[in-house]
Amino acid sequence: MLRHDAMRIAGQPVPAGLAGELRGFSGAPREPAAWRAALAQDGYILLRGALDRAAVLAARAEVFGRLREVGEIAAPAIDGIATGTSQRAALHPDPGPFWRSVCEGPRLRAVSHGPGLGAIAGALLGCAARPFDFLWLRTMLAGRASPLHFDHVYMNRGSDNVLTAWIPLGDVPLEAGPIVFVEGSNRFADLVARYRGLDVDRDTMPGSFPEDAVNFAASRGARLLTADFAAGDVILFDMFSLHGSCDNMLDGGRVRLSCDVRWQPADDTRDDRWFGAPPPGHGGRSYGGVNSARPLGADYIAR
Repeated sequence: MLRHDAMRIAGQPVPAGLAGELRGFSGAPREPAAWRAALAQDGYILLRGALDRAAVLAARAEVFGRLREVGEIAAPAIDGIATGTSQRAALHPDPGPFWRSVCEGPRLRAVSHGPGLGAIAGALLGCAARPFDFLWLRTMLAGRASPLHFDHVYMNRGSDNVLTAWIPLGDVPLEAGPIVFVEGSNRFADLVARYRGLDVDRDTMPGSFPEDAVNFAASRGARLLTADFAAGDVILFDMFSLHGSCDNMLDGGRVRLSCDVRWQPADDTRDDRWFGAPPPGHGGRSYGGVNSARPLGADYIAR
């Protein structure tokens, strides 16, 4: 049973009547047609134990090991405890190349861009799948969360058939601030019509949804869906599933680590912002343009 008392979103408790649990499936691709039906109905599919747990934990150790090198994570690095200090700006004055090197680490890419996730994406898309070159790596400190948003507005210049895979890099209980979805939002026709075709770069619009999650869900008679996650789980969802994250409420400076990677049909047109070596990203800033490229300093922990 979902522990709604462990959920906070933007500092607000989630009432029991608005909290719901994500529906999970076995990670074994025995029934791809059932997977596709669930994705079409719910906008997401949660696959339990679909990725190799040891490989996921190796990716976690690799990322936190790099952050230990710049003084942001205490030993042992795999525990992901923030020190509240950083030498990143001094050691790497240009944040983009450093963060790119972290996001392109071989153990991380073996999980995010490997054949296991590729087979899952292909089963859901019904064809050979290819990942975006760009990887969104999230280091979420205590008290921080991601606001509600549609992914479509960030990556709609290529294929119309893109899936996001959210991968917890370690065990992520509710207290750590996992991903959260507005139930049935992939079928909110008015919102889908309003946001379809909008582009955060071209239209200079904010990417996040302007309403807070709790009040918005209540206004729509919808629940906020999340779950406890384990290393090896992955959730894939479409571009019009409204999602964000719960607050990280872990004590002791523990960081919630996850990544997002997008997959599309291999033969479809590509959004040129997210492919290349390096991908140009928003405004040509590549990896320097994402929040996680900024140091994990004491000011971040205090927020």
